Amino acid sequence: MSKYRELRLNPPKLTIKAGAREVIFKTISCMCDNVHYLTFKKNDEGDFKVSGNGFALSNWQMKHAKHEVEWEADENEWGGVIAMINSGTEVIESVISR
Repeated sequence: MSKYRELRLNPPKLTIKAGAREVIFKTISCMCDNVHYLTFKKNDEGDFKVSGNGFALSNWQMKHAKHEVEWEADENEWGGVIAMINSGTEVIESVISR
């Protein structure tokens, strides 16, 4: 069974530090279990901006626009952010935050 399929069937429990200024999600693709990272960083105005770290966000094929995901992060609704990320062709394996 692929890592992607395992994570779809048994999603991990993910914890984000309260008041985090940076959150990095490690994702696994349905295509050959490729690994990618989504980074959320607060800017000078205190808003989160998401980056695919060199990969276009369209590669995740989320069913949500970039601004919707960022606004959910701004509200510290990480459960919603996780659901949005997992709505595409990649699934979250782990998260780190600071």
